Parts: sequence; structure tokens; C-alpha cells
Amino acid sequence: MTKQYILNRETSKIELRFSKEEFKSLTTDEQKTIRRAYLFSGSRSAWVSRSTRNHYSAIQVAKQLGFTDGGKTGERLSYAEEVDRQVEKAESRIERFEKYADNAVERAKSLQSDLNSMRGDNSFFTQPIIAGHAGSQRFARQREKMFDRYHKGFEEYRKSEYFRDKAETAEQTASMSKFNNRSYLSNRIEECNKNIREYERRMVRAEETQNETYMETLLEKMEYEVDKLAFFHNKLDEIGGVQFNKDNLKAGYLVKIRGSRWDTVVKANAKTVEVKPDVVPYTLKYPYAEIKEMKIPEGWKEKKKEAVVNPFEVDDIVIRTAINSNQIIRAFQVVKKTDKSVTIKPIVIEDNIPQINNFKIGLQERRTVKQDRNNNFVVNHDDWFLYKYNSAV
Repeated sequence: MTKQYILNRETSKIELRFSKEEFKSLTTDEQKTIRRAYLFSGSRSAWVSRSTRNHYSAIQVAKQLGFTDGGKTGERLSYAEEVDRQVEKAESRIERFEKYADNAVERAKSLQSDLNSMRGDNSFFTQPIIAGHAGSQRFARQREKMFDRYHKGFEEYRKSEYFRDKAETAEQTASMSKFNNRSYLSNRIEECNKNIREYERRMVRAEETQNETYMETLLEKMEYEVDKLAFFHNKLDEIGGVQFNKDNLKAGYLVKIRGSRWDTVVKANAKTVEVKPDVVPYTLKYPYAEIKEMKIPEGWKEKKKEAVVNPFEVDDIVIRTAINSNQIIRAFQVVKKTDKSVTIKPIVIEDNIPQINNFKIGLQERRTVKQDRNNNFVVNHDDWFLYKYNSAV
């Protein structure tokens, strides 16, 4: 029978199933290789990968042992269900660690009981040992054993503190207090958006090379990130969302971020606020979610904004061409604009002509507008500039 490795969607882990006898028949090096990439699960009667997202190493180990791809099994849990499972596991760990701690205390008391019973008997601690005297030597050995048990008792006490700390950590996990922290949720949302954008870029390349297997993998990963993103947004909404943004903060306002100190707002960006504390000569940048309070200082006046001209319009097409060639490599269509930026979405290119409104798979991106060295207006896109497409050229 062919040995196969399975991806369990429910746990997001790779599973290997083979008998105890088969494992024992492997070489010592092969057994060590398995243990580095897998843990044995008695509940699943299988070797389960340590990895949960990137399974490259686990799959390579499986292939080295003669396992082939057996596909997938089970249904992927929603991120909310994953969190519920984490809470259940944490709650069971709390009970287990507290029991371990109680047992360690009892062992400590037992180990130290002999020596504690001798407190007040100074002769026991100060009696000299007579060389060559059988009784005296026997007494010395007994005393050393009691001291040894006493010190082991301290080790057990330390174990009890260790298990109490583990139980406390599990309690924090079970309470899920991090989901009441605006800064934590805001950072996780940013991570999800970053991962989704990366998967979008990879999907475009996979589509261009017609790599359907890779596209399916990317779609699954993106689905997971979108699920997490919705979960974090819901949790953030439950605690009132992020209270401050570039629309309700102005340069010169005062904000409280760290402790009781008020810092002066220098600039309100799209995702972060730049502040100038009185105690340092430079500015600091923070996500809006970290702002605790805001106030407008007495006598504050808003500075007049400099006029900004954004020449791009909705439905304009911007392109990137090859170096020393007119070949169009990437094309985007403007779907929104502000004074300083445009929101673009990738479109199809046919016979070196961008196809307006024929959008490719991919999320829209917000990009800043600037001028190049020749004062041409361009759209800043990663390490490249996008120029307005002229169909007459």
C-alpha cells in the first residue's frame, strides 16, 4: 500500500500515518528527521507536522521517507472557530498546570519534612562526625540524605512556581484580553492586508504563467487571511473602533500616547500620526490605534494647506514599460483620486494595448502622485514610476 501524507484542513497540519513497527524499522537518522518536523499525536494516531502554514520542510521529509501526496481532508475552521479552540485548550492547560503546581508543593513538603522536624535540635546540625566511628558515619550519611531531600524540596517549590506561571499565561490566553486592545487589533489588521496584497501580486504572476495548482494554494491562503481580517475588524468594532484618524487630527493638536505625557501632532498620515515630544529633538510615528486621548491647545489655528494639483482623472490608464522599449509590462486603471493620490486597479494588456475596464484579478491599490526628474507627473508604484498611457503613441 502506498504511503501518503495528508493535509488536514481542520488543523492546517500535515499528517503521516504508519505503524509503531514501521517507525522502529527506520534508521536513527530518519527517526531524528521525523521528530524535527513532526510530533506524534496520540489522539489522531498520526505524526503531525510542527508547521501550520509553510509546510515545505515537512513535505520534503515525507517525500524522503517515500510518502506521496494524498491530498486534503476535513474542512478548514473559520478564524473565530480557531480562537474558540485556542480558548478551550488554554482552559484545559490552566487546570492541568495548577494541578502540577499543587503536586509539586506536596512533594516539596514531603521531601523537607524530615529536616523540618529537626528544627530546634542544634545537636543534629552541629554534632561532629568522628572518623572511623561506625555510628557516627551512619549518622553523617543519614544527615546528608536529609539535606539532599531538603534541597530537592526547594527544586519542587520552584517547579510549583513554574507551573503557576504557566497557568497564569494560559489564563491570559483563555481570557483573550488581546482582543480588547486597539493597538493589537490594528496591527493584526495591517498584517492581514499586507498578506492579502502579497497574495494578490503572486496570483497575478501565477495567472500569467497558468500555474493553476499554485493559484489554488494562493486562493486558500487568501481566503484564510480575509477570514482573519473580518474577525479582527469585528473585534475592533466591538470596542468602538479606532477613534482617531487623519480627518480628526490636525498639526498642532496634542495627543496622549505613552503614559501621561502630551505630544504635539506634527503630521497626520493615512495610517500613522507623527508627533514631537518635548523631551526629544526628533519626531516619532505611531499607529492611530495607540492614541489614548486628544485635545486642542488654547489659541490653536490651522495652517493653510499648499495647493496640490493632481492631473490624473478617474478612468485614466497608467503603465510601466520595459527598459529601452515601448513594451507595456503592467497597466492600471485609475478608479479613484484625491489631491495627492490615486487608487488604481490592474487591467489586461492585449497586443501591447491596455484594455480599459477589463480588470485582472487583484485588489485596488492606493498610490501617491509625484513628479519625476523631468517634472512629469507619475504614479509611484513600488520601485517604479507609472506614466499616463497615451493611445496616440
